[in-house]
Amino acid sequence: MSTIVRVEESSSAAATPRRLARSESGSDRVFAIGGRAVGATVLAITGGIGLFLALQAVPTFKRYGLGFLTETQWQPEADVVGIGSVLLGTLTVALVAMTFAFPLALATALYISEYAPVRLRSTLVSMVDLMAAVPSIIYGLWGFFLLQPYASRLARWLHTYLGFLPFFRVDTDPHAAMWEQTRYTASAFVAGIAVAMMVLPMASAVMREVFSQAPAGEREGAIALGSTRWGVIRAVVLPFGKGGIIGGTMLGMGRALGETIAVVLIISPSFDLKFRPLEVGTNTISALIAGRFGEASASQLSALLTAGFVLFIITLVVNTIASMVVGRSRSGAGTDI
Repeated sequence: MSTIVRVEESSSAAATPRRLARSESGSDRVFAIGGRAVGATVLAITGGIGLFLALQAVPTFKRYGLGFLTETQWQPEADVVGIGSVLLGTLTVALVAMTFAFPLALATALYISEYAPVRLRSTLVSMVDLMAAVPSIIYGLWGFFLLQPYASRLARWLHTYLGFLPFFRVDTDPHAAMWEQTRYTASAFVAGIAVAMMVLPMASAVMREVFSQAPAGEREGAIALGSTRWGVIRAVVLPFGKGGIIGGTMLGMGRALGETIAVVLIISPSFDLKFRPLEVGTNTISALIAGRFGEASASQLSALLTAGFVLFIITLVVNTIASMVVGRSRSGAGTDI
């Protein structure tokens, strides 16, 4: 009888989960503390920037109210200041950039992760990543001197055959014997193509990293069922990397919204409220700040910083959503072999 009792006591004790003591070694503790310190520092710096811009924006919002966000003209000498047209120009350049960057980034990521020979992948990855190290002014000069003549011809072709769409319309006759090339230059279209080359490495890197983590078991299962390489990409890689595609695109959008030097070198500043990417003249928030900062008075400087605060909020929201999408992307969801 005592033996049975001991067996029951030992079995009940074994069924009770034991608490595991987690003791960090010296190096683990240093790494954990260092990681927390770096993360807290980044958050503190970002919060400090946002707080500084918010405080600088108070006088502008007190003077102009929310009309500052809807007013289209920027005439400080007439006490008329607003960023309505500039906000639209910023969005226009970013949309044009992502229109070109998204398919290129997706194709580049798929080729490197799925089609490129193994011995060339590291070289291709390095070449694409090096594009992010090229200074913005180089892209701006490339866009202004080399890209603009060809982009203006493409813009004229789009206007000729798709001009019935409002956003492909330009106030000139594309069929004229001497077509007005200046109507198609210094536009959001040209600036957007240059910015697309700048955001492509970031978007491609995010997509490529997610594609490379597609589970081998699902790949092999698709191949065992007779799937082709493109079939594996369509049934496994793309559904697995959906979050990476969305997140990489949004990260690229965040970069495109804040690009400055390349846009300043290419565009012809204007404050017209229009969504005509092919037509000369546009402006963005970052280009406005860069172009007016040196000659701004105290009140104008406050207005420029307010515009910067609006851009800061927009970029922060876009990048935060992109990081959340990338962080939550995981294999299996939506994968159908």
